[in-house]
Amino acid sequence: MRLVFCGTPAFAVPTLHALLAVGHTVELVLTQPDRASGRGLAQQFSAVKQAALERNLSIAQPEKIRNNAALQQQLTDIAADAIVVVAYGRLIPPWMLALPRYGNLNLHASLLPKYRGAAPIQWAIARGESETGVTTMRIDEGLDTGDMLLQQRVPIGSEQTAAELAPVLAEAGAALMVETLAALERGTLTATPQQDELATLAPILQREDGHVDAVKTATEIYNRWRGFQPWPGAYSIFREKKITIHRMKIHHMEIERMRIESEALPPPSPSGTLHVQGHRLFLACGDATLLELLEVQMEGKKRIAAEDFLHGYALAPGERLA
Repeated sequence: MRLVFCGTPAFAVPTLHALLAVGHTVELVLTQPDRASGRGLAQQFSAVKQAALERNLSIAQPEKIRNNAALQQQLTDIAADAIVVVAYGRLIPPWMLALPRYGNLNLHASLLPKYRGAAPIQWAIARGESETGVTTMRIDEGLDTGDMLLQQRVPIGSEQTAAELAPVLAEAGAALMVETLAALERGTLTATPQQDELATLAPILQREDGHVDAVKTATEIYNRWRGFQPWPGAYSIFREKKITIHRMKIHHMEIERMRIESEALPPPSPSGTLHVQGHRLFLACGDATLLELLEVQMEGKKRIAAEDFLHGYALAPGERLA
């Protein structure tokens, strides 16, 4: 097929590579404009732009596409069979939806209609799902509301983070998009409308999503930490300064009491209370659950093991994270 590919982050790159590998022609790659990044504010290419340059593909980086007459003419002239969209970061306008005969095809990193929105991988983990997946769909004018084409389920490991799961889903999605195009070309694929009543949302992440609310259970906090890697992570306030929790571990009190014969874990206490047992640091959470804090970082300081933190900060009984 003659294709136009729209994508920006590393998640989209495997699909671009897979389409080229099976013989499709990518006539144009649309990706976000270069952005200033780092201390020197140097212009940074998107992962998709870098991949397109390596394959000598034509690239366009429009700031806006909805009312972009030049882009509209360019895409009309290409007359692509399909426009493939993977994490592009722009809403596709109606004029673009109407161009290709097979439509604008999106790879979405969830089992639609669950987790529609900008951060499906992160929220699926943060909400404790044991599986997720990838869906190919035909884009319409809504937010991830178009008819579904194919799906593949992918399990979520109990300790897997969003940063670890994303490349797994990217590879699964790349194969699924290749399969989708082949089935469309054969005429063997039937689109399935989504059941809107089953939809859940995965909104774009905000910095405050990383704040640790110790009223939640240890499992809930741990799942949010896994889901919000690498950003916004997990943080709280200790002695009026931000403390980032880089590594943590769930402790179910009854189980741990049996495992640690030499020292009893602390009794239930107000959520947010910090407890020290030898060289170990625990946070009391909701429903009498515990998190062990393994690696932390005080604002303006280096990340350190909990044992080193305890050497530098003599905790008073009853001190809490806010």
